[in-house]
Amino acid sequence: MSTSSSGSSRGSADDYRDSSDDHLDSSDDHPNEDDGGLGSRTASPAAARRRIGWRKLTFLPVLLIAVLLATWLWFRQAELDALSENALADGQVTKALWQHVQLTVISTFFVLIIAIPLGILLTRRMFRKATPVAMAFANMGQATPAIGLLALLVIWLGIGRRAALIGIIIYAVLPVLSNTIAGLKANDPTLLEAARGIGMSPLGVLTRVELPLAVPLILAGVRTALVLNVGTATLAVFGGGGGLGVLITTGITSQRMPVLVLGSVLTVALALLVDWLASLAELLLRPRGLEVRT
Repeated sequence: MSTSSSGSSRGSADDYRDSSDDHLDSSDDHPNEDDGGLGSRTASPAAARRRIGWRKLTFLPVLLIAVLLATWLWFRQAELDALSENALADGQVTKALWQHVQLTVISTFFVLIIAIPLGILLTRRMFRKATPVAMAFANMGQATPAIGLLALLVIWLGIGRRAALIGIIIYAVLPVLSNTIAGLKANDPTLLEAARGIGMSPLGVLTRVELPLAVPLILAGVRTALVLNVGTATLAVFGGGGGLGVLITTGITSQRMPVLVLGSVLTVALALLVDWLASLAELLLRPRGLEVRT
């Protein structure tokens, strides 16, 4: 009797070990079941969103190459008179494109070093009352027609690249400034209070909590400013700043379609390329902790 009972107890123990081993094996196969699948719902989609797909990397560049190639083929078979050849000779196209890139890069750099620190300053308690005034000036800068603003600057500063750059900067400050303020104001006050509660300094809260949380909105503003700068830089020709606007105005005033088409296509292609590069930077610079979790 005792033997049978001990045998049955050994058997039940063996069965329990076997079932435990089976359970461990199944848990190895599904490591996230015990925690409710949190790992599979957070790490994998976040990692997937962090990766930039091949369509994102290839679609727009391939499209731009096709458009530029079609323009080049059309341009080769177009009949150019002496005036058109003179407007495009001696590397004038390369020079105009390089000037346009310089205008865009320099103006965007100054927009960033003006708008982002000013946006941070205006969200501090001491300077919050000045926010409506600063936003009013930024709105006035963009509400003013770009050509009119450039004309006023030329009258004041004279013809040259400086007047064109200042006009482009004034025109593009608003999106970066407004997005910086909106991004910092949208931060959850409880998170900021928790950061202060663990002993972080005001500078630490700003650099390690507030700015990382506001990065997506700030980058969206920078992307908008970049595209605005590419378009506004075409007007720099009226202030003596050069750029692709030289080709466009030459084509319009002299009624030379090949010159006009070339300047217009290069401007559009540059704007799309800048927007594509900014979208990649927006994805790459977004903090990992801000990835959307499903």
